[in-house]
Amino acid sequence: MTASPGAHSVSTIALKIDVDTYRGTLEGVPRLVSALERAGAKATFLFSLGPDHTGRAIKRVFRRGFLHKVRRTSVVSHYGLRTLLYGVLLPGPHIGRRCAGVMQDVARRGFEVGIHTYDHIKWQDGAARAGRAWTSRQLALAREEFMRVFGRAPETHGAAGWQVNRWVPELEAAMGLHYASDTRGMGPFVPVVEGKEIAVPQLPTTLPTLDELIGREELAGEDPVDHLLGLTAGAGERVFTLHAELEGGEYLAGFERLLREWRARGHRLTDLATYAASLDPQRLPRCRIEAGTVAGRSGMLAVQGESPCPI
Repeated sequence: MTASPGAHSVSTIALKIDVDTYRGTLEGVPRLVSALERAGAKATFLFSLGPDHTGRAIKRVFRRGFLHKVRRTSVVSHYGLRTLLYGVLLPGPHIGRRCAGVMQDVARRGFEVGIHTYDHIKWQDGAARAGRAWTSRQLALAREEFMRVFGRAPETHGAAGWQVNRWVPELEAAMGLHYASDTRGMGPFVPVVEGKEIAVPQLPTTLPTLDELIGREELAGEDPVDHLLGLTAGAGERVFTLHAELEGGEYLAGFERLLREWRARGHRLTDLATYAASLDPQRLPRCRIEAGTVAGRSGMLAVQGESPCPI
């Protein structure tokens, strides 16, 4: 990956779409593909590839801030009651087996595809405290299913719930990934784990998600789309994460307005692959991945260290 003269003279927003559930894959993904095509925008779709066990997220009721988020964002209406029973009262449908055609169509239509996770709930609730063997197994399951669906190896991974542990960057390198988007942060960086550089650049999510902005008291009723438009005024490179269940559902109209406004303001709407290709890894800061919080989202997430890490 090399930088060319003037590569960053155009304002760029890389769109990353996390697909968490069976319903999101079956219903939300086609809607988003159509919206992106109408807008002439690229995006990266990161798929959950194994069983949908969304109902097991009920244990998060004890996590600080979780109930407040549920009230703000109307989780039941976005995910649907049936989805919230998968893995608890209903068997979780295997997304890769049931939705392979939908996923393959996304790739056929020219969109980048990659790995989000195998079992979303298992990863989101277990990865931060997991050891190497568990982490390797979960990534291997996702990779195997990706190869079965798409007939080729994945090039990128975006961790479910922005949850990682010390083993993830090293295992991503062993998988041959070109880049990853597992973190929240300020800009692209090369991760450093226990003093060792890992040659899989991180492209962190740099903008708040729509669901992190909905109903936030400190925004004093400002429309989330207008808030994002304000944050993206002017030149720069950003990564915006959206969710097939939300922007591909009840937030679709807002997302389409966001696309139109970004286009009208001259922003380049692209995917992670194109963004990564514009970067020179030798010039990226070296940063640790730390645990931190993000306004509007419950729990601890993987975040970019605030200052470059000395080697």
